[in-house]
Amino acid sequence: MATSVPENPFILVDGSSYLFRAFHAPPHLTNSKGEPTGAIYGVVNMLRSLLKRYKPSHMAVVFDAKGKTFRSDIYQEYKANRPPMPDDLRTQIEPLHEIVKAMGLPLLCIDDVEADDVIGTLARQAGEKGRFTLISTGDKDMAQLV
Repeated sequence: MATSVPENPFILVDGSSYLFRAFHAPPHLTNSKGEPTGAIYGVVNMLRSLLKRYKPSHMAVVFDAKGKTFRSDIYQEYKANRPPMPDDLRTQIEPLHEIVKAMGLPLLCIDDVEADDVIGTLARQAGEKGRFTLISTGDKDMAQLV
């Protein structure tokens, strides 16, 4: 069931979710130096698609901060069984952050807090002000905030 989106929504993008999704999807591209760039390419295309489709006046891309979060302090086993981030993905994070900024999009990365918590907080604040918010993510954990 498709729902209509009001004109000019406030868009919050889960950049970390986009990054993982793009990393695991083809094409697996590299630059002339042999450095991986496929995730960067994929995320930039997804962002451009959102901008073209919705033409928002306000949009932000939110990434998980490096290191542990407050959830790890509360529950020591939080994400304990996750494998480490692949180096081919890690090397694409900083260049992607720079490209997002160069696109003129605000980039948020809050220490000790995951991207979905930041997105949930901003969406709630926008809703309290009567602003429709569109959240773009592939992270199933976001459902717990709804």
